[in-house]
Amino acid sequence: MRKYFFTLSIFLLASFVTCAQGKWSIALHGGAGSASVNMTKEQITVYETELLKSLEIGKEMLKNGSTALDAVEAVVVSLENNPLFNAGKGAVANSEGFHELDAAIMDGSNLKAGAVAGVRDVKNPVKAARLVMDSTAHVLLISEGASAFAKQMGLEIVDNNYFTVDKKVKQQSDKGTVGCVALDVYGNLAAATSTGGMRGKKWGRVGDVPIIGAGTYANNNTVAVSGTGHGELWIRRVVAFDISALMEYKGLSLEEAANKVIFNKISPMGGSGGGVIAVDKNGNISLVFNTSLMHRAWAKSNGEQGADVLKK
Repeated sequence: MRKYFFTLSIFLLASFVTCAQGKWSIALHGGAGSASVNMTKEQITVYETELLKSLEIGKEMLKNGSTALDAVEAVVVSLENNPLFNAGKGAVANSEGFHELDAAIMDGSNLKAGAVAGVRDVKNPVKAARLVMDSTAHVLLISEGASAFAKQMGLEIVDNNYFTVDKKVKQQSDKGTVGCVALDVYGNLAAATSTGGMRGKKWGRVGDVPIIGAGTYANNNTVAVSGTGHGELWIRRVVAFDISALMEYKGLSLEEAANKVIFNKISPMGGSGGGVIAVDKNGNISLVFNTSLMHRAWAKSNGEQGADVLKK
């Protein structure tokens, strides 16, 4: 018995040391778009302040030993609850006047993933995506089936008009998605993304966010990626996975891979463009976009931290 407690004590001490010494990184985004809306300094400050609030949630969790998976989910939930962004409350409407939401989450430690698409009544779609990953044998549930599952699992269900907000609350282009990527102190990566999609999209349209490998991807061997932009292009180029593949198969750095995909593959295809946030297995962060703005924030265990809106 004494040997058992000694072994257990050593294990707990080792876990504490690992947690205390392990490095972590986190990045989040609130969409990319055009600065032609002429955002004022006050409006930019509002967005940066809100981004930093969500960043703080993830930072504190990672500092205290939470997993990357739990951290990215919590951050995206906070962004879904913030009416300034196009995800959850504040999501844009489709051509029929309804809000249809998509979300995804992925665990880089085992490549498990969960996603929902076209849900109209789940308050926090990213929570439903997490439950799809953790509580089913599936990856993607859609529409009424996804909503029924979410309700069965006890998630909060709301009227579709819950997602509608006063236009005055929206202070910039509303085409953006929200997302978060993180590396935790245990060396695991995770990514989560959520969106209301394109304004006026055809009823039933699904973008890149819930398509694993397109708008969301995480692999402990390489990188965690969350994208924002013209979803059809992201799907056709399998953007998130392509960044990982370039790193794994060609040995490119995170920054090289992200730049290659966004500027050499997405930009030539036209469309509204967009960007990605990514964290690699070593804690490096990349925030690459080909638009004039991307709402973004980031932090590392070494003290680096920031939030920005416009391209520098």
